[in-house]
Amino acid sequence: MAFDTFQELLAMGGHAPYVWSAWGLTAALLLGIVFHARAERRQLLRQLQRRARREARQSAPAAASQPIQTSKGGCTNDA
Repeated sequence: MAFDTFQELLAMGGHAPYVWSAWGLTAALLLGIVFHARAERRQLLRQLQRRARREARQSAPAAASQPIQTSKGGCTNDA
């Protein structure tokens, strides 16, 4: 093993502030990436839901104004 004691491991041969700050910064950046990706995913899902609702509202009046065709070719809602 490179270090004889746990204290030596933490001290890193006098380079502990640099080594552990690099580890900490790396961990913080990785966590930040995960949280950012999750937030973007939630935002995208909300946008898609809004878009689907908007398209459903826009197509509903158009579908209601068109006559419904029966199997024999007649219309059921003649106006």
